[in-house]
Amino acid sequence: MSSQNKFEKDFYEVQRRQWQKSLFLLLILFVFYFFLVGFVAFVFMISLGLFIPGFSLFTGDNLKNFFLINFFLSIGIAVFHFYDARFHGAQFIRKRLLAECPDKEDIYHKRFINTVDEMRLAAGLPRVNPYIISAFAVNSMALMEADKTPTIIVTEGLLAEFTRDELQAVIANELAHIIRGDTFYITLVCSLANFFERLREMAEPQEKPQAQIGEIQDSGGGNPLVYAATSLSSVVMHLLSTLVSRQRELLADAAAVELNRNPAALARAIYKAHVSNSFIGDFSLSYSPLFLVPPGSKGISDGLFSRIFNSHPPLMKRIRQLADMVPTSPARIIGAVLEARKKREKARFLLHSQEETAAGRQEGPAASGDIQPEEEAVWSVRDPKGKWMGPYTLEQILSLRFFTLRIRTKNIPEDIEATAGEFPQIRTGLHNLYHKKPVNPKKYNKCPRCRMPLIDTFYEGVVLKICPSCGGKLVDSAVVGRIIARKEVAFSDYLLQKAADFRKNFLLNPAGIRKISREKTPDIYCPICGLKMQPRPFTYQYIIPVDKCFLCHKTWFDTDELEILQILIEKH
Repeated sequence: MSSQNKFEKDFYEVQRRQWQKSLFLLLILFVFYFFLVGFVAFVFMISLGLFIPGFSLFTGDNLKNFFLINFFLSIGIAVFHFYDARFHGAQFIRKRLLAECPDKEDIYHKRFINTVDEMRLAAGLPRVNPYIISAFAVNSMALMEADKTPTIIVTEGLLAEFTRDELQAVIANELAHIIRGDTFYITLVCSLANFFERLREMAEPQEKPQAQIGEIQDSGGGNPLVYAATSLSSVVMHLLSTLVSRQRELLADAAAVELNRNPAALARAIYKAHVSNSFIGDFSLSYSPLFLVPPGSKGISDGLFSRIFNSHPPLMKRIRQLADMVPTSPARIIGAVLEARKKREKARFLLHSQEETAAGRQEGPAASGDIQPEEEAVWSVRDPKGKWMGPYTLEQILSLRFFTLRIRTKNIPEDIEATAGEFPQIRTGLHNLYHKKPVNPKKYNKCPRCRMPLIDTFYEGVVLKICPSCGGKLVDSAVVGRIIARKEVAFSDYLLQKAADFRKNFLLNPAGIRKISREKTPDIYCPICGLKMQPRPFTYQYIIPVDKCFLCHKTWFDTDELEILQILIEKH
């Protein structure tokens, strides 16, 4: 029998056995709820006897009825909990971890899709769904969906860090978990905690929708339901984690080698994940049995306590087993990782500042005939206080905070005054804005600084638009994290010094929001929709001001801003 046929036959047979095995979890849930509900009801009934004279739990049929009600109520809650975990658990986990479908235009994502298909065919599986978590962490996981379709999820950090053979090895490892039935069972076990996560969300206070500046909001801290739900989740997960065998990882590592025939690549991948940041979101501890490497894996030992409460074996135990298959030593595996990192660092493409490359040009940007003239500001408006303001361009009018179609507006050259809605140019621009079309088609895909046509290019495997004159870049906000995680390019000494100067100047005045290249920049408008872009921090962890469009979700980086942002984060 071929290896593919064996895997295909085993997969469906194992899934049936795991489904039967999972019914044991239903029994555990029933016992858990029987004692939990019984304890709460017992305390309530005893308290009730203090206020109702003559009432006693231990008289007549009260005790019998108490046990019957507790029995059927516990069965109902356990069945509902089990059903919710089985048919909604995987979807809930993907949602909490912000896993999304791969972008087929991204080179790294396309490589991931192709590798999943390649290894899926080798394993004989009909379908595997690929997902990606936008996180710098290096980790992967597998889930079993409600329709029994397997799902493999990797992080952006893993795609940026791993070579193709290491990516194949990790996918083979996740497929091995799927084929052996581990994924079905572990998905169900981890999904049981989702029920308590939802209780915690329901118990947490909601923020006031329209709190004013300076208004003190009631945080509602100390809600006992929050602590009770969190405690119950912790108890259940620790109880169920004792049922997860640590040997499943060693067996899956061995089965993965049978699929991809490269134990050294899998050993390197596991080592990289262990020594890198492996934390994903704030729920990774609850879902740690699902991951290739659990959070906090550096502290895993082979002691009794670790064997009871940790779902993964120690790092060196896994590395040693894979190294013996080569055969080689764990020290050589680790040495190969360190040597590859040095070679990769040397192979990075050296990127120069836009100012460095522009210095050698004979023709400056102003000499180019492609630069478009500024649109004339021909509109003025009356503000809520009755004062005329302007002149403005069409984009500037639509970006005013107090703009409405009923505001008094004047076309200065034509000397016509009316409400804004009576001007066809304004109605058309507003219609385009609502449909995410350019307010002024003549400015579509033009640099907001020098008005040169933007060109499409690849940078760190991501499609973006760049201005050939000033070097500004327009990037989809959702893909900026991918660029930060990847390290294809190195930076010139000039860029490194420019980043160091910005860090020094910014730290002296961290509250000041200013651009990297200019102290005070004029307003710019999105090249796609025409809406005014807002200066905002890149993130609240890296408070570096960039221009963001909140309508079409684009980010504009002025000259060298994206490169300096990469340097600052890499150095951090």
